[in-house]
Amino acid sequence: MTRLLPSLAAVWLALSVIAAQAEDTTSRELEGYRNDDYRAPTPLALKGARSITTAEAKALWNRNEAIFVDVIPRAPRPANLPAGTLWRDKPRMNIPGSVWLPDTGYGVLAPATEDYLRVGVERATGGDRAKTVVIYCLRDCWMSWNAAKRLVSWGYPNVAWYPDGVDGWQFADLPVTEAQPMPRPGE
Repeated sequence: MTRLLPSLAAVWLALSVIAAQAEDTTSRELEGYRNDDYRAPTPLALKGARSITTAEAKALWNRNEAIFVDVIPRAPRPANLPAGTLWRDKPRMNIPGSVWLPDTGYGVLAPATEDYLRVGVERATGGDRAKTVVIYCLRDCWMSWNAAKRLVSWGYPNVAWYPDGVDGWQFADLPVTEAQPMPRPGE
């Protein structure tokens, strides 16, 4: 029994350190953008933006008081498909009325993709920067955090980050609809 006590203390200490590190990652804000491991626990907040719950997102949606922007990536066509094979994207379900701007939540964006996000949000808001913009993707997805942070850096004063995204929305049994990406300039 006396051998077991030091082992239990070591396990408890190790678990305490791991828990403290996990808490630190979700409470500390990054200086820049997240560039890898996008499907991981996100911080609780984003400086300059308002983090919202599913109930708050639903209230904004019900009152038609915000533009909802989904930034989840679009699945790429598999590279190993034989020539001539028809490819159909898996349907993307999102919050009804949302604008889908795929691939705009990565940490580093090509200039054309950054312009796509900038122009897409500008079109969706009708150029009204004061309009509330709700940015989301999935639960534990840094892409929405990155995109919301970009809008804040561009001077949008009413950015709402919805960290539970479409997962939280569906968990609350709220309606979803099949999405199509907003066309890129020139499409």
